[in-house]
Amino acid sequence: QVQLVESGGGSVQAGGSLRLSCAASKLSVSPYCMAWFRQAPGKEREGVSAFHTSKRSGYSDSVKGRFTISRDLAKNTLYLQMNDLRPEDTAMYYCAAEKWVTWSLLLESDSYNSWGQGTQVTVSS
Repeated sequence: QVQLVESGGGSVQAGGSLRLSCAASKLSVSPYCMAWFRQAPGKEREGVSAFHTSKRSGYSDSVKGRFTISRDLAKNTLYLQMNDLRPEDTAMYYCAAEKWVTWSLLLESDSYNSWGQGTQVTVSS
């Protein structure tokens, strides 16, 4: 059974940075589609960024230019570098994995069956 464990969340002021990590076990991050999602209280889960098996990456418009997704194959870990954080970035952030996702559905939560427990990010103004 795939296991995903997120870490790196915390509380920062607007304009600050955080790096989230997602350690994967019982799967290799290389051939999988790996994604970051977030969910704020009272809102739907939102796709933030993802790696496709084609090695292309995608970002939501709300984070493009501020967040960067990366992965360390040796550590089997997915990262999300978040810069210039804003109060509206406050949410629980989740890592997700799936063997294959259609490119057009890369940031759709229904495309993924394996999820981590989440890590909280809070940005104050």
